[in-house]
Amino acid sequence: MAKVESLHGTTPAEILQSGLENLGEIQAIAAAVQWRDGRVTAGWSNVDAASLARMILVLDEAQRRRTIDDPEA
Repeated sequence: MAKVESLHGTTPAEILQSGLENLGEIQAIAAAVQWRDGRVTAGWSNVDAASLARMILVLDEAQRRRTIDDPEA
C-alpha cells in the first residue's frame, strides 16, 4: 500500500507550492472538485484509468482507517 499523507486543512496554493518544490518526486497527479451541491467532477489527471482507480482506492482506505473505529480495539 502506498504511503498516504493527509491534505486536510491544506489550501490549494500550499499543495501546488509543495508540488513545485518536489516536482522531481511526483509520479502522478489527479485533481477533482467537490461542488457545494455534492457533485464531484474530475478536473484533470495524467495517469491511465487503472492507476487513477488505484490512487482513489488508496485514499479511500486511508480515510476509512482514520474515521472508522476498530471494533477489536
